[in-house]
Amino acid sequence: MSTISTPDSASRRNLLKGVAIAGVGLAARAGANPADAKTPSSNRAGKPTGDRLITKDGTSLYYKDWGTGPAVVFSHGYPLSSDAWEDQMFFLLQNGYRVIAHDRRGFGRSSQPSGGYDYDTFADDLAQLVEALDLREATFVGHSMGGGEVARYVARHGQNRVAKVAFVSSVTPFLLKTATNPTGAPKELFDSFRAAVQANRSQWNLDVTMPYYSFNRPGAHVSEGLRESYWRQGQATGFLAAYHALGAFSETDFRDDLRKITVPALIVHGSDDQIVPLEISAKPTAELVPRAKLIVYEGGSHGLLHVGKDRLNADLLAFLRG
Repeated sequence: MSTISTPDSASRRNLLKGVAIAGVGLAARAGANPADAKTPSSNRAGKPTGDRLITKDGTSLYYKDWGTGPAVVFSHGYPLSSDAWEDQMFFLLQNGYRVIAHDRRGFGRSSQPSGGYDYDTFADDLAQLVEALDLREATFVGHSMGGGEVARYVARHGQNRVAKVAFVSSVTPFLLKTATNPTGAPKELFDSFRAAVQANRSQWNLDVTMPYYSFNRPGAHVSEGLRESYWRQGQATGFLAAYHALGAFSETDFRDDLRKITVPALIVHGSDDQIVPLEISAKPTAELVPRAKLIVYEGGSHGLLHVGKDRLNADLLAFLRG
């Protein structure tokens, strides 16, 4: 799909299956009681313990921290987890880098509080992890909704710990159609995603893998294992995340955040991204970030982390070494 500005088009129908999967994260366990909703802060807050960090509001964040060397921090997309980055993490680990990725609150193995599913909170959670691990001169890489997290982190917490940033199939700069963003998608589109979550989230998570990886294109080699991996990660996301995250990634405007990024930036996007089309995402993002380099993968899908991983790994390594 090449645009989301024409809601009656077939492209829009493809996006209906998928844009939500691109990138946000608002999660929580359905039916949680007040005690579960917000764990009281303890003296462990802000201190990493094994593979866990307890944030200031008592949320438990799961994270992976592999290797030594220059640090690379990964932020995952919706409705996935840090597992989505395993191909890039393993590759960079083998090439001498320290790689860190967390499951956003409400996603994967992190706890599912009843609130805090907005980009300010996501960025603050990330900042607490970065500070707890004392990461310096790190490169921050965001995929899909994770791109918004990277942008908001820089805007709220500055670049003192940031060497470079990279956006892969990112939801930036702004997906919602407004008076100042006429090429975006109408709110009714995202409302339909929320309806799909309520109607049959499990089936929706399976169906969306087809446009997500461009498996719906003629001649595509469909990987059922990859579809099942996506479904597994998506179902591990809390119901509240699956529902409310749609508003976070669709209604958050990152344009001012991107203008604050002055470190080198790499922007990678597929020309056949049916979830977050190139024309409304990577291209305007590259225009807003002063030191950005845009690489377009011809025929590339939204799921570049797996479909096209060898090229992405090579481009990330070249960017890190450059």
